[in-house]
Amino acid sequence: MSSMISKDTALAGAWIVALASSLAVLYIGEVLGQAPCNLCWFQRAFMFPLAVVLGLGLWWQDYGVGRYGVALALGGAAIALWHLGLYTGILPERIQPCTATGPSCTDDNQVFLGLPIPLLSLIAFGLIAILSIFSLKAQRT
Repeated sequence: MSSMISKDTALAGAWIVALASSLAVLYIGEVLGQAPCNLCWFQRAFMFPLAVVLGLGLWWQDYGVGRYGVALALGGAAIALWHLGLYTGILPERIQPCTATGPSCTDDNQVFLGLPIPLLSLIAFGLIAILSIFSLKAQRT
């Protein structure tokens, strides 16, 4: 499948997803006023650098940057998966990292456009990882 997508397209796609995701969480927090829970903060710690690193790699035509895209996306996806497990109730609440005084990892505040934010985050990290892999595979051909 990587032969069907160029390294430019794959890297640009990964960067667009990372940039759109970063802007979306800023919109949710700053415009809608929804404070992020602890797990959202950790996911942001992986997403924000992706927008910068992938954008610079695209600008400089350094397609090897895809390896950093994969690493950061997998780290963020792991946290998003844990967050989704808490949100859906698959994981027990006793391992919930949020405090009683802060925003909850599992309440109705975690919905955007009708979908749980942890699911949207997991999808974004997954797309970034796949597109980053494609940019690396296209580089070797």
